Amino acid sequence: MSSPPDLSPVAPSVGQRFLAIESSTDTLSVALGSGAVGDSVWTHTGPGAAQASTTLLPQVGALLNQAGWPLETLDAVVFARGPGSFTGLRTACAVAQGLAYGTQALGRAGGLPVLPVDTLLALAEEARFTVQQAGRTPPQGIVALLDARMGELYVAVYANRAEGLQELAPARLCAPQDLLAYVDACLEPLNKMGSPGGLLDSQVIDVLWAGNAFSAYPALLAGRSVAPLTLLPTAAALLRLAPGLLASGAAVAAQDALPLYVRDKVAQTTAEREQLRAAAAPV
Repeated sequence: MSSPPDLSPVAPSVGQRFLAIESSTDTLSVALGSGAVGDSVWTHTGPGAAQASTTLLPQVGALLNQAGWPLETLDAVVFARGPGSFTGLRTACAVAQGLAYGTQALGRAGGLPVLPVDTLLALAEEARFTVQQAGRTPPQGIVALLDARMGELYVAVYANRAEGLQELAPARLCAPQDLLAYVDACLEPLNKMGSPGGLLDSQVIDVLWAGNAFSAYPALLAGRSVAPLTLLPTAAALLRLAPGLLASGAAVAAQDALPLYVRDKVAQTTAEREQLRAAAAPV
């Protein structure tokens, strides 16, 4: 089993250039920049999912033109590999691969490096940055949640340390009713003192819940005194992560950049749908 990537913050090298693509949700996010906070960032946000397949490449070209950066001068292409929308993940991966391969004809031997980044890591980074920009106390833990549809959630848990985000539990599917107990178990290492009222009710640990699942599941955090942060993963978050990931050796060749689906099945057969309807019917 490969070790998790080093997520420690790294100051971008002077002149570094990254293209970031995030299309894991219903929103397409594209960004171009160095990854350094305060540097110029060229961004596009628009409809994602199936529409991303027709708009992504033109928007990438438009951002490169705005920045005046030829494609072959980029240091890497960064994309959110999942979990998320199957169509969105395949689109982002295919475009990242195509752009990386395409630079071979422009003089980049071997093509551009590609940085596949977990979608929920990008979400956690966006949450961390949002809190920081608001001048609030940084949370000790971040629970990143996305609505996975079909009555399930995508969840990953991170510790927010001075040296960067540390993955406590990788992305997985979770039923809403199992979420709190699962997150409590993931966060237990962060709370050595314990709490009779549950880890997330303890004053010892400050946890930020972030994502887009709270409107879909209004009772998700019932009984917990927490204020969730509703947001999505962004390409700008991928840019901020890119320098550290590139420095840690997380880049791969285009052919090795693959989506992370987590869920292998997205549709039910007719028989399965009939079974579910029969089970739900009143006796």
